[in-house]
Amino acid sequence: MTLQQPPRQLRLIIETDDFDEAVRFYRDVLGMPEQPAFATTGDDRVSILHAGIATIELATRTHVRAIDAIENAPTPEGPTLRLALEVADTDEAVAVAAETGAAVVASPTETPFRTINARVQGPAGWQITFFQELETLELRQSREGFETDDRRSRESDVPRPPV
Repeated sequence: MTLQQPPRQLRLIIETDDFDEAVRFYRDVLGMPEQPAFATTGDDRVSILHAGIATIELATRTHVRAIDAIENAPTPEGPTLRLALEVADTDEAVAVAAETGAAVVASPTETPFRTINARVQGPAGWQITFFQELETLELRQSREGFETDDRRSRESDVPRPPV
């Protein structure tokens, strides 16, 4: 059974002990527009920020470790949750984030899947990957290795893209 209408929005909730720093980073540094949101008084605070189109990327540990290697980023222990934000210019996003105090975890690098990726340490313990698309989805899906999981071969002798 499938929902008759797919979800309309993905909302990721990040609990943070330093609310002001998180809002400053995501709203003021990264420029995510804020929408009105309900909260009561005192320390009951919330900020809903728009980040463009949302997708959910489900990945095996093997894939996550491969991306860590491609991005020259350290591999954390245990399951990984991180934000990946598509930006117009990865170099600029990293520079702005670093200028405002975010630690650069991995410098911009061009990936085999035609993006420029970099990673910074954001507030509340979350790492943020900035990625800049270098080709359209239409072009990408015509290239070898780019397909949906249900159509991908599971044979171990199938050549893998270079990491």
